[in-house]
Amino acid sequence: MSEHSWYAYSRNLALDNTAPLAGAQRFDVAIIGGGVTGCSAALHLAERGYRVALLEAGEIGAGASGRSGGQILPGLGTELSVIEKSLGHQAARDIWAMSREAVRLTESLIERHDIDCEYSRGYLHAAIKPRHERAMKAWRDEMATRYGYEGLEWLEGEALRRHVVTDAYLGGLYEREAGHLHPLNYTLGLARAAQRAGAVIFEHSRVSDITRGKTVQLTTAHGQIDCDHLLVAGNAYLGGLVPEIERKIMPVVNYIIATEALSEHQVAQTLPQRDAVSDANFVLDYYRLTAGRRLLYGGQVSYSGREPRGLVTIMQRKMRELFPVLEDVAIDYRWGGRVAITRSRAPHFGRLDDNIYFVQGYSGHGMALAGLAGQLMAQAVAGQRERFDLLAAMKHLDFPGGRRLRTPLLVLATAFYRLRDRL
Repeated sequence: MSEHSWYAYSRNLALDNTAPLAGAQRFDVAIIGGGVTGCSAALHLAERGYRVALLEAGEIGAGASGRSGGQILPGLGTELSVIEKSLGHQAARDIWAMSREAVRLTESLIERHDIDCEYSRGYLHAAIKPRHERAMKAWRDEMATRYGYEGLEWLEGEALRRHVVTDAYLGGLYEREAGHLHPLNYTLGLARAAQRAGAVIFEHSRVSDITRGKTVQLTTAHGQIDCDHLLVAGNAYLGGLVPEIERKIMPVVNYIIATEALSEHQVAQTLPQRDAVSDANFVLDYYRLTAGRRLLYGGQVSYSGREPRGLVTIMQRKMRELFPVLEDVAIDYRWGGRVAITRSRAPHFGRLDDNIYFVQGYSGHGMALAGLAGQLMAQAVAGQRERFDLLAAMKHLDFPGGRRLRTPLLVLATAFYRLRDRL
């Protein structure tokens, strides 16, 4: 079994001209982080005529953007009621509309730049328990009445089994507007588009120091960049570079396994429409089929950064309980990667100075929103800050306990929700 991701194995694009930064250089805008946020920002800025440098500590897509479940969803990692309580109903409506725009932007970028990333529509939110069913129906009704969203359809019985063939679910909300893709190939496609628009990408160029001022200076092991604007898009991979914002997020490792290619019979007995699925537990499981008929199954988490004992066995057991037809299917790949969560599970947008912007903490709900975040950062650099500032108005608290205690405290809180998931 390979510990490299199936995404890395099936990548279809190699970037050119991404050598590490060397010497002193000058750009209008520098971006830290080569995920969807950073690549989208680089693309949109370069299209506006800015001289842009993107610095990635490893390779493009090496972080969460190239390792995730690949879900493209409207909404945020938190309920809209959290946004509404903080910013009011109209702001929550506006942010919800922006999250739907993020999905459309993803589709537009794929089409406009001919990104081969297996994009497909169709997503099911699955209810395991009666309380899940009640909550989902209430959510559907609230979204229709308070936010004007009619995109959630309740399915049960045979209608449900046309999408997912299992006895484990009481029903589910089907969302046609949502979908899934190959996240690494999508991220690489954005990076290539940014290069073609004029952005310069430096891989293996970890930023070790930031000197703030009217001109921002970035230092790497072998080079230096001076720039007028800095965008920080490192998310869970900043490594202490910007401590004042890193206190607002908690890095969590999430894991995925990939099966061998399924037969058409097995596909018909699992996900006949090839939709993406997630359950309604707090610590949720999610899965989908690739274009090559592999089942990707994810959801186990680690707060310590160490792989949980018996990880593959646990995930195999849950997969087989859902789909007995997969009893003898081999697991070919397993991998993990860090995602950043905030205490509210809302994404964290903000400015450190008038010329330094950041976005982080998508809380497992960032593949679509990150593309829009990059566009909003580009707009803010160009002086159009209103939409960025709407999201930046959301206040975020530090995780309690400091660097030593915040992980144990989060583990205790999550253990409570794991226990609740079982009841």
